[in-house]
Amino acid sequence: MKLLQSQLLSGLQSVLEGYNGTIMAYGQTGTGKTFTLGRLGEEDIADRGIMVRAMEDILADISPEQDSITVSYLQLYMETVLDLLVPGKDNIPIVEDPKTGDVSLPGATAVEIWDQTSFLDLLQTGEANRFAANTKLNTESSRSHAILMVNVKKHVKGKGGDLILTNENGLGVHMSKGFCPPMVRKSKLVVVDLAGSERLDKSGSEGHALEEAKSINLSLTSLGKCINALAEGSSHIPIRDSKLTRLLRDSFGGTARTSLVITIGPSPRHRGETMSTIMFGQRAMKVENMVKLKEEFDYKSLCRRLDMELEKRVSEIERQGKLLLDVEEKLQERLEETKRAERNLESALEKMAAERARYHKEHIEVLESLENERAERQKMENQLQSTMQDMQHHREVFDPCNQLKSEILELKLQLDKEVQLRQQAEKELSALKSGLTKIESTSPEGQEALILSRRLEDEMKQRKNLEEEIQQLRNQLTQVTLQADEAKRIVSGRISFGSESHKSFASVNHNIDTSANLNTSGRPQEHVGLQKVLSLLDSADLDVRVHAVKVVANLAAEEVNQEKIVEAGGLHSMLMLLSSTEDETIRRVAAGAIANLAMNETNQELIMSEGGITLLSKTADDAEDPQTLRMVAGAIANLCGNDKLQLKLRDEGGIKALLSMVKSNHPDVLAQVARGIANFAKCESRGAVQGSKPARSLLIDEGALPWIVANASNEASPIRRHIELALCHLAQKDVNGKDLVAGGALWELIRISRECSREDIRMLAHRMLISSSVFQAELRRLHIVL
Repeated sequence: MKLLQSQLLSGLQSVLEGYNGTIMAYGQTGTGKTFTLGRLGEEDIADRGIMVRAMEDILADISPEQDSITVSYLQLYMETVLDLLVPGKDNIPIVEDPKTGDVSLPGATAVEIWDQTSFLDLLQTGEANRFAANTKLNTESSRSHAILMVNVKKHVKGKGGDLILTNENGLGVHMSKGFCPPMVRKSKLVVVDLAGSERLDKSGSEGHALEEAKSINLSLTSLGKCINALAEGSSHIPIRDSKLTRLLRDSFGGTARTSLVITIGPSPRHRGETMSTIMFGQRAMKVENMVKLKEEFDYKSLCRRLDMELEKRVSEIERQGKLLLDVEEKLQERLEETKRAERNLESALEKMAAERARYHKEHIEVLESLENERAERQKMENQLQSTMQDMQHHREVFDPCNQLKSEILELKLQLDKEVQLRQQAEKELSALKSGLTKIESTSPEGQEALILSRRLEDEMKQRKNLEEEIQQLRNQLTQVTLQADEAKRIVSGRISFGSESHKSFASVNHNIDTSANLNTSGRPQEHVGLQKVLSLLDSADLDVRVHAVKVVANLAAEEVNQEKIVEAGGLHSMLMLLSSTEDETIRRVAAGAIANLAMNETNQELIMSEGGITLLSKTADDAEDPQTLRMVAGAIANLCGNDKLQLKLRDEGGIKALLSMVKSNHPDVLAQVARGIANFAKCESRGAVQGSKPARSLLIDEGALPWIVANASNEASPIRRHIELALCHLAQKDVNGKDLVAGGALWELIRISRECSREDIRMLAHRMLISSSVFQAELRRLHIVL
């Protein structure tokens, strides 16, 4: 018994590892084949058959989110394949793949199984529809061969290596270095409950039961012939003699790992049947099968990843294009201002030249006047000296008199007056000279000319810097455009995998890395330094501040720069700009930079610790520009994707701020709001899966459900896709079920499970509907069948 259990467990483990497996019971009627395989164990779990036990092991090993199990239950009755789950389906054709030889039944009903209860219900339905009759050997003798087919689709992580795609020109394109492509293992477990062989003289079959016995013995005889031929190594295997041997083609001599259960009776009366059964088992043991791993790439996951990469590249191109247009408009404005300054400078220089000529003329006139006064003074000194000599002569000849004294006094007074006039003229000349110099440097026209000259020099320098930055942006835009075009050709073309495709994948990744290095070498911080750029945020010139915050936002868009920006205090500066500036452009660009930095988990915690949610909420309340709201909503949406910050995000008003921005009705803003809600709901559902304490969703507590339901059918694809994901994640927590039903979300989940264009979202919605007891009760009340 232990040997049988170990062999069955080995075969079942092979099915989970990607190999086909078969468990078959053979023996005389009434010896316990159906008891061994198909017992449900409703009264005692120890009585469970191999079918029930095998399904328990399979369900315990798979992941409900990624893997799938489908079950078909058939019977071979009178050489006709019938469906035990849908009795109306009969004469189901058997289809064989001419290349691989795999056998399939495309007309059979395939039911997806998610739990053991649904599987037991399926077995009960099948057993109720199976043909049975009362004979002398068995009161419930099976009159058909029962075949249970379990198809397992399991996702596993691929082996590390480079993945190569081939574009439409046949050239290899390397998509990722060290890429581990997702793999899918498709295996099949076939459990066969053969009808028992019987001798007519012992079973007493007659009438229609006689025809059934003949058909059973004929199919078992054909099976025995195939076993004998395979055991003896015969070149011809009579597989097509019976539909039973065609169905079991893969089990004997094929690629499946087969376990055979032989049942015999203890009665000496049936010694002949017992010996025949044992000999059948001995011959079957000589048959060798070549097991084959059923493994292939998960093309759908790969395509989704390529779609996301393409969408990211396209958005980057649009962002770079908008930035280039903004810079060109700014440069045009600067050029116009420079031309106006040049015209003002020319007029000021003309005025300065005229004033200088006038002051030069006055200077010459003053000099001439001073020379005349100097000559007059010299003349008067000569006259005074002559008078003194005459007085000396008269003093020697005549006595002094009052008349002479009065003349001398008059001459002295005249001399003093002339000295004063000369000093006054010298002062006027000195004043004129200093006035001329001061006029040239301190007059309004001179000052204006000097300021204009300096401003012109600054404008020329800034113009040169802007031209260099525009050239760098154009180079980056060209490279990003080439990469996006290459990605589009890859997605639209044929995707092939093989030895050549692995080489081409490596080449494209090398090209992308090279282009990234080229772009990095021309970044602004390599020229002026990150600290210099951050210092310009405090400039008194508004244009300089706007340009500096745009440079920081562009750097933050690349992950390699984010750590340096945070270390240099760039994140703190962006947050301070939200609270200090009133300029709409600076707030919009600063919010965009914070959104880029918020894609990193460490930065998210830093933003929360510095009161970032409060600042973002205030910015959302004050802003009217849709693009500013889009940036703020994007930053909050990135913070919503962190499991650790959800309670703090709710307490500081993050969810309310996100919902308040829907009043703008701008599609870009609504898309970011929907993305934030989807991220928040996904984190909550992830916590429920990991075993966290079940609690009502914070989104429902904050009143987000009415808006989610109202926009679940939004015409904009990004908004609708995020809302559909949010509903599916909210439905994963049973505690939200009643609120979802009351808010009308159940109807949207039904629509998503039927009409959603994305298969993964559609399957997730269907799984939530069938796994929730609240939803199932409401569906039964409404008489809705999925």
